[in-house]
Parts: sequence; C-alpha cells; structure tokens
Amino acid sequence: MSAARPPSSAPLRLLATQDARRYDDVVRSMPVTSALQGWGYGEARRVLGQTPLRYLILQGDDVVGAVQLIRKRLLPGFTTLYAPRGPALASLDLLPAFAQAVRSAARPSDAFLKIEPPVPMSAEHIPDRYGPWRRTESEQPEHTIVSDLSQPEDLLFSGLHSMARRNVRAAQKFGVTVARDPNFDDFWEIFSATNERAKLGAFPRAYYETMLKEGNAHGGEAYVVLARHEGRALAGGFFVTMGQGTYYLFGGSVRDDRPTETGEARKDVKAPTAFYWGAMLDAKAHGYTLFDFWGIPRTISEDKHSIGLVRMKESFGGDKVWYPAYELPLSPLAPAVARALRWRKTQNNLRKRGSADDVL
Repeated sequence: MSAARPPSSAPLRLLATQDARRYDDVVRSMPVTSALQGWGYGEARRVLGQTPLRYLILQGDDVVGAVQLIRKRLLPGFTTLYAPRGPALASLDLLPAFAQAVRSAARPSDAFLKIEPPVPMSAEHIPDRYGPWRRTESEQPEHTIVSDLSQPEDLLFSGLHSMARRNVRAAQKFGVTVARDPNFDDFWEIFSATNERAKLGAFPRAYYETMLKEGNAHGGEAYVVLARHEGRALAGGFFVTMGQGTYYLFGGSVRDDRPTETGEARKDVKAPTAFYWGAMLDAKAHGYTLFDFWGIPRTISEDKHSIGLVRMKESFGGDKVWYPAYELPLSPLAPAVARALRWRKTQNNLRKRGSADDVL
C-alpha cells in the first residue's frame, strides 16, 4: 500500500493493526503527526489501565493516516476514546471523513471521542469545528512554544533573549555539561523534586520507564537529557520524537545543595538555561527541525506560580502556538459525561494544589 492520497471523495476506513513497526512507520511518514501517536506512548498508557487501539486509515487502497485511540474506563458501562495529539493524517481535510470512519471502532459504552490534531495554529486561525467535530477542552497542553531548528545555530542563538544568552555563556564557563544521559534515576530525582515543589501530580514511575523503553523499540525515539555540574545532575527533561519533531514532555531542576570545600553555598551555575539550550542543539544534531517546549498557560499571568517556567521558555525564542482539541459525541450522554469529567478534574486540582485552575 502506498502513502499517496487518492481523490478525497473516496470514503475512509480503519484497519486495525498489531504490527508496531508498520504502524509507527506510517505515523512517522505523515505530514500531520506527533510522537503521542507513536506505539510507545500507547504502551505507557496501558500501564495506567487504559487500552490503546491502533488503526491504519485507508482511502481506497492507499494509506492516508494512522490513529492511536486510547480507551479509558470511567464507571461501569461508560468509557471514552481519545487520540492524544492525533490522528496522524495526510491532511486535516480528511477529518470530516475520519469522523464517519472512526464510528466503526466505537463501542456502545463509548460516550465520545476527543482528538487533538497535531498542527500548530495561531490563536486567530483556530476553527471552531471540522465537519461534525466541535472544539472542546484539550487533555494535552493546548498552548505551547515551538522552535524551528532548521535555522543555523548562530541564528538560533541570536534569537534567544539577551539574559538567556548570558546565562548559556555563564553555564559554559562554570563547566556545565548537557547531553543525552542513560541515568534514569538521576532524571527521576529531579522530576520528583520539581513535582513536589510545584505541587504537581505524577504517574507511577513505570509509566515513564515504559515510555522510554517502548518509545525506542519501533522506530521512534525516547530519551533523557541532563545538565550536570561536577557530576551532579541539576536539570533535565524527557523527550519523545516522531517525524521531524521532538517533544519535551517532562522535566525540572534542583538546586545544588552540596557544600563547597570551604563549606560555602555553591553559586548558581545556570543549569536550567544550559539544559534547554543543550537540548535544542542535541535535537538539531539528530536531524529534528521542530522543538516543542510542551506547554504554557492558556492565559499568561504574573500571579500564576507557573510564570517563572513561562518566562524561561519564552527566553528561547520560538513561536507561541495552539493545538486545539475537538470532540465527536458517540452517545446522547456525552454532554453529561463531559461535565462529570470536568468536575472530577476540578476536584483533583483543589486536592493537589488548593486551586480549581488547571496547571496550564
């Protein structure tokens, strides 16, 4: 089967597949794609008790996309379907036809299907709907910053805020090193400390370890980048890739609490800034042209606890974009189920952080 697109009047159909390599090859080849549609990400979701379903999307005999649907159980008799940053498609013009085809994968228990077409958009050009798909609240971060790594390194560096450039140079003088790193324990220490400090939630460790293992098993990549100073990991992040893009999903930083030889507090060696810049250069060296910083608040406000992270990401240039979500009702009870999920999310926010607002 070829990946050429036949006339758009032909209906779409879904072909279930258990061939991980073939599936990821199609996801990677599509112009509209994301690493969260990769096989490895679905296996990580399985650790959480969710069920990944993979399909090739056919138009006639031609492959025009692929989709990973995550079935999530809510209550006995109620489930939802979700395509994280998907589907992967030859064109967004296929979305109305995809809505018709995807109903064949739905069960009577599925209340609705949520998709997040992986095309970065400006705020002024977000469609309210694609045929029967109507805009809804996203599960992944809707607002983010992306950088074009196809530029020469000197132009990328000149696009950084002057303070970021200064901090990158300072980190280099301090001897901070940044590289892909196989030491997951060091990443986990940083990630856990950051989550605790910011009152964020986290999945079980097995979720991230599975994503790291399975993300590398079928043609994609999952990797960790760490910034170290005198051997100590001080900042780092977890990345997954697909096609031309790399996506910074999780990370954080810690202070170096080791005393110096004279017992004094250590200087700030600018490890977080070094980490971001080093991760960008690493991605560029591996041939990726899109670097997704993965999430800034929908509304940027100085009184939000996340403002420091926002300013850090902004300092690396790039463009602020949106990844809107859309919903297809599969049951008359879809609105009630959506309201119940929103209520549950609000209660979870209140319990963890004392605020009903989402993190982003």
